[in-house]
Amino acid sequence: VQLQASGGGLVQPGGSLRLSCAASGRASSRYTIGWFRQAPGKEREFVAARGWSTGSTYYTDSVKGRFTISRDDATNTVYLQMNSLAPEDTAIYLCAARTDPRGTAVAGLYRYWGQGTQVTVSS
Repeated sequence: VQLQASGGGLVQPGGSLRLSCAASGRASSRYTIGWFRQAPGKEREFVAARGWSTGSTYYTDSVKGRFTISRDDATNTVYLQMNSLAPEDTAIYLCAARTDPRGTAVAGLYRYWGQGTQVTVSS
């Protein structure tokens, strides 16, 4: 499966962005999608995931209540709606896919990775 992430940009604190991860390829609708982020000098961090079978969602504590992961089945696109953005959300955001129907925060369990999209939160 191929993944194409988009939607990043520069936003002021308190603002919103919506990231997209478009999946294409064989059985692309049957992949669990996870979002990760990596800030300069920091480890890659799990953000959110959505299992393809049940639609169960998972979030890291720092984004709960602010970020929402969703899926458009018609286009095999997973979205990450990010509200109330703060400077600490600044990072490259990457989407990843795995065939297991369950979401996980473990980056090593995702087989496919898209390129990143830069999110910068600054006044």
